[in-house]
Amino acid sequence: MSDDERAIRELVETWMEASRAGDTTAVLELMTDDVVFMVPGHEPFGKEEFRQNSEMMRDVRLDGNAEIREIEVAGDRAWIRNHIEITITQPDGGSLRRSGYTLTILRKGEDGRWRLYRDANLVS
Repeated sequence: MSDDERAIRELVETWMEASRAGDTTAVLELMTDDVVFMVPGHEPFGKEEFRQNSEMMRDVRLDGNAEIREIEVAGDRAWIRNHIEITITQPDGGSLRRSGYTLTILRKGEDGRWRLYRDANLVS
């Protein structure tokens, strides 16, 4: 496994850990400032809308995992295909389970760190 692949796998695990912990600040640090998210039924959105959506879900508990199915590194860009399973637990105890695939493009910054650049999320 290359250093880049190892760093990308660590990014995915850090994202999942921070999401479980409700640490929006840590998640935001894992994306570029010009990140674009694409999800079914919504216009593409960026980092600020992601932050706002996360704040609205602050009382919701997330748990889950991401299984990387493919990684391809090409210079300062990489893409990964994940299968994600998420359980969302509401404050009243009700829960919702979602799963599906994501296709993510990452960009390596001048600091050598990989960050989320584009994300197409098909979790439903």
